[in-house]
Amino acid sequence: MTTPRYTEIADLTDDTPVLRDIRHHIHRHPELAYEEVGTAALVADKLAEWGWQVTRGVGETGVVGTLKVGEGTRSIGLRADMDALPIVEQTGKPYASATHGKMHACGHDGHTTMLLGAARQLARTKRFSGTVHLYFQPAEEHGVPSGAQKMIADGLFQRFPCDAVFGVHNHPGMAPGVFLFRRGAFMAAGDKVTITIEGVGGHAARPHLTVDPVVVASSVVMALQTIVARNVDPSQPAVVTVGSLHAGTANNVIANSATMELSVRSFSEEVRALLKRRITELVQAQAASYGATAIVKYEEGYPVVVNSDAETEFAAQVARELVGDDKVLGHADILMGSEDFAFMLQERPGSFLRIGNGAGEDGCMVHNPHYDFNDKNLPIGAAYWTRLVERYLAQ
Repeated sequence: MTTPRYTEIADLTDDTPVLRDIRHHIHRHPELAYEEVGTAALVADKLAEWGWQVTRGVGETGVVGTLKVGEGTRSIGLRADMDALPIVEQTGKPYASATHGKMHACGHDGHTTMLLGAARQLARTKRFSGTVHLYFQPAEEHGVPSGAQKMIADGLFQRFPCDAVFGVHNHPGMAPGVFLFRRGAFMAAGDKVTITIEGVGGHAARPHLTVDPVVVASSVVMALQTIVARNVDPSQPAVVTVGSLHAGTANNVIANSATMELSVRSFSEEVRALLKRRITELVQAQAASYGATAIVKYEEGYPVVVNSDAETEFAAQVARELVGDDKVLGHADILMGSEDFAFMLQERPGSFLRIGNGAGEDGCMVHNPHYDFNDKNLPIGAAYWTRLVERYLAQ
């Protein structure tokens, strides 16, 4: 019996210039959540050109590519996100965003291109037996309802079923080509809280005749920091961040109201419920103590990313075969960021993994105007996805 031939990174070397051009085109033409018309068209056209069956408009602007080879009955799903962020790019790159106020600051242009590279290689070699579905998803950055939720609601796993589903995100702080895996809970649940503090406005010189919402909001900000420090079990990870606070329009006017937006992260349903209860109680009590009122709108967002054991170990083993043991972290640290791939993992077993995007000066954090996806990952990611399919659907 001959040993199966699985894809190596060197097999994608000649494709790198093509993949780089695709990535740079997507980067130069960023589109926000549910606006990914041009990106979706590019993806669909490339898939069709390479012989994939293409379904457009899944979950509004999502695209699914399907390729069946041989008589194998197993199926696998691979997902990439396509949307950009409302950020003014400051990279100075020749392929920088051509649309002011929009940029690919999270690497979704790279995620999409790596999966397209795998699509090209899989169609070219067809070294598997079974069915592959490629899920090009919109609106990962949108919050609920996210692109994953809309694709699932549009019958994603009924129309394009898979036995397991996999996704990837780049990881600044680690060298390109380093893979990170973790069984079980990997990324946090993320909730959004909007707080409106209603006071009594008036003249800045007569504060005794007002109820100053700025003072109330300031007190609330400081008090919120005690929840994680004094209410949550220290062994349980949690984050409460006040990301936005707005009040007033002039220095000599005490405003009527102030608004705040919070990002709340947790890893267990118990802690998630505790945070919701304590934030609501604390905000309303703080406001009342100043004679103000507070309206708390609590929106539960993405759930915890929970990787299934078998699929994660399989995915890690494929990475070890491709890049070597020294470039694979099999038990990476938990991450407080959130990811709507969690919704897909609630529907199917699978794994969400990370790939290093650069360390030191080359490791700019995502959601930053200076961020850029590392093109060194294009052939590595494309080879990884291809090999994962070949190994999962081995003939």
